[in-house]
Amino acid sequence: MHHGTFGYPHPINEPVLSYAPGTPERSRLKAELARLKSEVAEVPMVIGGKNVETGRLGDLRPPHEHGHLLGRYHQGGAEHVEQAIGAALKAKADWANLSFENRANIFLRAADLIASKYRPLMNATTMLGQSKNAFQAEIDSACEIVDFLRFNVHFLADIYREQPISGPQMHNRMEYRPLEGFVLAVTPFNFTAIAGNLPTSAAMCGNVVVWKPANTQIYSAQAIMHVLREAGLPDGVINLVYASGPTVGEVCFRHRDFAGVHFTGSTGVFQTMWKTIGENIARYRSYPRIVGETGGKDFVLAHASADPDVVATALLRGAFEYQGQKCSAASRAYVPASMASAVRDRLVAGIESMKMGTVEDFSNFVNAVIDEKSFDSIQAYIEGAKASPDTSILVGGQCDKSVGYFIRPTVIETVNPKSTTMCEEIFGPVLTLFVYDDAKFEETMDLVDGTSPYALTGAVIAQDRAVVERATRRLADAAGNFYINDKPTGAVVGQQPFGGARGSGTNDKAGSRLNLYRWLSARTIKETFVPPTDYRYPFLQEP
Repeated sequence: MHHGTFGYPHPINEPVLSYAPGTPERSRLKAELARLKSEVAEVPMVIGGKNVETGRLGDLRPPHEHGHLLGRYHQGGAEHVEQAIGAALKAKADWANLSFENRANIFLRAADLIASKYRPLMNATTMLGQSKNAFQAEIDSACEIVDFLRFNVHFLADIYREQPISGPQMHNRMEYRPLEGFVLAVTPFNFTAIAGNLPTSAAMCGNVVVWKPANTQIYSAQAIMHVLREAGLPDGVINLVYASGPTVGEVCFRHRDFAGVHFTGSTGVFQTMWKTIGENIARYRSYPRIVGETGGKDFVLAHASADPDVVATALLRGAFEYQGQKCSAASRAYVPASMASAVRDRLVAGIESMKMGTVEDFSNFVNAVIDEKSFDSIQAYIEGAKASPDTSILVGGQCDKSVGYFIRPTVIETVNPKSTTMCEEIFGPVLTLFVYDDAKFEETMDLVDGTSPYALTGAVIAQDRAVVERATRRLADAAGNFYINDKPTGAVVGQQPFGGARGSGTNDKAGSRLNLYRWLSARTIKETFVPPTDYRYPFLQEP
């Protein structure tokens, strides 16, 4: 066999296309949207490289047009999860023994396919299936997933090069094995890139994976799987199943070869997973790796020295892009009394100018929330705010699910900093505003830090550098991703590794090498060139 040490240069983040009128990417995307809407897709599971159809069909419908049928997916059961585990374990040895350059090049090819040939498909399936506008889809299902694939190859190559020192007459080396067993990837609806990254980051490290996507993301999940298969991913390395969450957990968490879970979703589900894994800990070959990114109640703290235009823009974008359905979305804002009027005016004007509707009309800034369950939950928060003596609706608050699950971007103003919508995760286009006395900035930082069990993202907006420094220190544990003079959303792979602590997850920082260490099991090897032949040490000799 020929040998060499192969390098993977530091990638450049995938450029974001504009989709402005007259651009070729806009024309291609419009055509792909029309093509997909003219068909009714049938979406099988993929287990061991084979399409698996059950005949138990679930509908795939656009959240903004729930009367239209995009396709039907084949629902699986416990037997299909068992089959997926079996297929994964069957593929494990060959995949783990494949050279890194050949594993890596599969994912690099997938990245190039998404960036070129399949860019319209990835964006269009995300737009239609998850109700994202063209820009939100582009930064997610094209750019971010491409970045995850390329940067993870680069990061993993760096990890493999990390080696211990060697003393005289010996050689020490470190090898990085995959985990012993299979990894379960459970992925959310809101980011196609996360759905692609959770199974592929583990697989890139030599692991085999059972992948369970959210039902509301299956339409774009099957597109990811299509690209991976075309890129040369061997059968059984990643197995895509559409069984219910409890069913997947019941089978996987009781299996002797369960090695880890890579999760993004709700805090409650993640805590239940952790508890179940703990209860089954004696079953497993090894202690499973538990990696999760969960909820957020993300804040924007404005200081009196801030520019009101900067504050309002950070709130309008941070709270209402993708209908607030981001773990990082701005959900609570603290604004000083001296600028409250100016910020209110800008928020009202901004929201009143936002167009809302279907994703196919590229002039719409706001689209639909993901499904009826989410719609009903968000509407209940809004109605509760209308009825509360502590809160009032500054702007928005209209809800209509007759055609799609549309909720108008809503700003609630409260006089109680511990009111319900300041404390609980809503996961929709709802922002709650609390106005504080300018002289009570220190007390307000205490409120920011102590109001929520989450610690995912947050932002401070101020022109006074001493204030920025104080806030950065005081709020050190309040957010895993902390932004200064910007919105608390929009983390870019390789630039702002993403994750939070407290109730927001294990802070393993997707988009950095930290996450990849979690899917590796290191082995140290020491080889002695001149072994000793006598047990006695010099200190034992008589003088």
